[in-house]
Amino acid sequence: MRQLRLAKDVIDRDWAEPGTDLDTLAAHAGYSRYHFIRAFKAAYGETPGQYLTHRRIDRAEDLLRTANLSVTEICHLVGFSSLGTFSARFKTWTGMTPSEYRAKHVGRGAALIPGCYAMLWAGGFRTGPGAGARDGTGAGERNSGEAP
Repeated sequence: MRQLRLAKDVIDRDWAEPGTDLDTLAAHAGYSRYHFIRAFKAAYGETPGQYLTHRRIDRAEDLLRTANLSVTEICHLVGFSSLGTFSARFKTWTGMTPSEYRAKHVGRGAALIPGCYAMLWAGGFRTGPGAGARDGTGAGERNSGEAP
């Protein structure tokens, strides 16, 4: 059971990483791929893939209600690489498409969080080599309308 908890902790920690896959999780638990699926389902009532999808959809629901981001941006932030897969799984889980969900739930509370803040908080901005026009000289580090 301890090994299964370790694998579940990996899902809970790395749910937004597209590289979180069954083989990686099974390796954390020290199980073969198929034994891990059976043991996880027996312990938690759903397969590791279902659990990971539910974690991602739960987070997407939060972002759809609170962040001013497109459905595509939210899809990628929560770890899906395909908008079609995200929309289909979202609809299966909630009974609504992401756009329908947003239309139903937005406007019932506080204003939406600006997308740039949500992306920054969720780690959606890439930093490092190839991430922009930063070349160490300071060129490209300012916004176009920013004073020198």
